[in-house]
This record gives sequence, structure tokens and C-alpha cells, in this order.
Amino acid sequence: MYGGDGITDDPDRTAFRRAEKKYKLYYDQNTKRRKQIRPVDLSEVVDFKSILETYNQTGETPNCVHVLKGEFDCPVIHVDNRPGFYFIPGALSVEQQCRWIKESLVSFPQPPNRTNHNAHYGPVQDLFTAAGEGKILVQKEDSLKESEPLSNANEPRWKFCDKTVNVSLKGYGGNSILASVLLRKLRWSTLGLQFDWSKRNYDVSLPHNKIPDALCQLAKKLALPALPAGDEFKPEAAIVNYFASGDTLGGHLDDMELDWTKPIVSMSLGCKGIFLLGGNSRDDEPLAMFLRSGDVVLMAGKARECFHGVPRIFTDMEHSEISLLEKHLSTATDQCFLDYIRTSRININIRQVF
Repeated sequence: MYGGDGITDDPDRTAFRRAEKKYKLYYDQNTKRRKQIRPVDLSEVVDFKSILETYNQTGETPNCVHVLKGEFDCPVIHVDNRPGFYFIPGALSVEQQCRWIKESLVSFPQPPNRTNHNAHYGPVQDLFTAAGEGKILVQKEDSLKESEPLSNANEPRWKFCDKTVNVSLKGYGGNSILASVLLRKLRWSTLGLQFDWSKRNYDVSLPHNKIPDALCQLAKKLALPALPAGDEFKPEAAIVNYFASGDTLGGHLDDMELDWTKPIVSMSLGCKGIFLLGGNSRDDEPLAMFLRSGDVVLMAGKARECFHGVPRIFTDMEHSEISLLEKHLSTATDQCFLDYIRTSRININIRQVF
């Protein structure tokens, strides 16, 4: 699903890899020994928001780009040479964006949902809350002697403690990590049917919570432009990706679902990013486009066979474009969410597995 398993070509010589390197975040050292972000040429990045604004004013679009009227309020953009790919600028209201940002941080990483932390720490409860309270995750002393893999443990072998607690007197070992550091290292969580990354398939035997009904209903509605008339999208699994400054998602295919005619519904939240949509081969020149908070991408049919990835997110004030989120996350209660999303992007991609 991620990373391009089984690909043997030289990645530095493919068109997709060159595009990834072109837009990736790099730093230059200035004369005052401070790192500065290296400027990047964004002139070839497609801006569907701007295209839609022009269309609304003049009724015109660039060649091969069409604006379709869907069965909901937002127009849908379709590109002739990208069959099965649909872009819905601003599909999510600001209220919806804030809701799913909060859910992605508080609810979605909760066990039995799995995250990238499971392999080392086992199930981790209430990570976002613990980070906000300045806690540390400490390993239980008796777990150091157990041979069972942490990823299979039924009981947590790590526990959050206050930094002021003398953990050596509480039956814990010396291994620990700040919850805030662990939160910044959160890269993915899985909802619904759980994906087994080692075997590259969905393991229906793993315990899991169903995708929340509100998210299912939203995904079904958003999927309509990519479905034949009368067909239905059944959300069964979702992967939530978390990006901080400098994070990337390498070119890959989402190819583990049974029916590729059903779309992947991909929702963007937080800081603006660049999305690359290539072809069936990494040698095909990818199309680069901006993804903003509230945008939705649908990939079905032929588009499911295309390499795609995220080489860059923008966290600086000039390019992040989250002013609307800042206005809606303005209360003291929401400050922790705003602090996170100011330097982060969240992507929720929802799939029908069978």
C-alpha cells in the first residue's frame, strides 16, 4: 500500500522520483548559521481552487479540465487524461474540518485501532491528551522480561506518568519517552478493518472498531461522482496519515482492496500540501497539484493503477493557508488542536475492502 514494494528500478532516474525531489523540503544554511527553507518553483503545480474560481467568473477552464456538477453542493473537477480521478475543492465545511481534525487526534489513534507505535509500544491509550498534559510514557519493569512481541500483547506494557513521579518506585523500568515526542512521531492510524503492514493485507481477525457512522455517511456522499449511477460505496476501512514539516509519503499504489472500481475517498485537513498523481509506471510524468484543508480526492478505476504520493507540506504562515481553521479553533479548549494543526497535515482515506 505504501512505498512501492517489489519495485526494482533506480528511483533517482524515474520521472516520479525527480518530481518528488523537486518539491521536497530542503534547507539552506545562511550566513548567520540559521537554516532557511530553500525556495521551490511552484509554477507547474496545478491549483484547482484557482481554476474553479476562474470557472465561476467566466465559465472557462484550461484544456482537458472539466467542472462537473455533483449530487451535493460542491463542483467536481475532472481531468481528461486522468480517468477515474476526481478533485473536489473545498468539499468539507470548516466545521467538518475541525470535527475530523479533533477525531483524528483524540479518537482515531485509540486502541483497538492500530498506529505505527503499536510495534514498539503496544496499544497506547489517550496519546493526544497525555501530550497536552506533558506526561511521559514509561515501560513497565516486568515487561522487560516478557518474550511475547509487544504488538501482540493484550495488556499495555507502557503507561503514561507525570514527569514529577519517581517511576523507579512505581514498578517501571528506565525506558521512557515524552508523550509530546510520541505524538509528533505519530504517522498513521487505521480505522475499521485493520491493515497488516507486514503481510500487506487486511486481517479481519484483528479487533477493531467500525468506522464512525458520521464518517461513513460523509464518505458515501463524497464518493458519488466516482460511482456509476445506482452503485453504492461501502466504507469498511480507513487509514489516517499524519504529516509534520518535512514528512513525505513516497510514490505508491493502493492495491490491496478487492474492487478497484470503488473509489478511495481521501480527505485533506490542515496545512496545504502537494499531491503527485502519476501513471502506471514511475517513468510516467506525474501531475502535481495543491491540496488544501477541506479538499477531497477520489481515485477509482484506472486512477487506482496510478502511482501517487505527497512530497511536501507547507507549514509556514505564507503557504499553509489555515486562517479559517484558526478562526474556528479560537477557544482555550481548542488551543491544543490549533497548536498541532498549525504545523501539520492530516489525511483520512476511506476504502471499500471487499
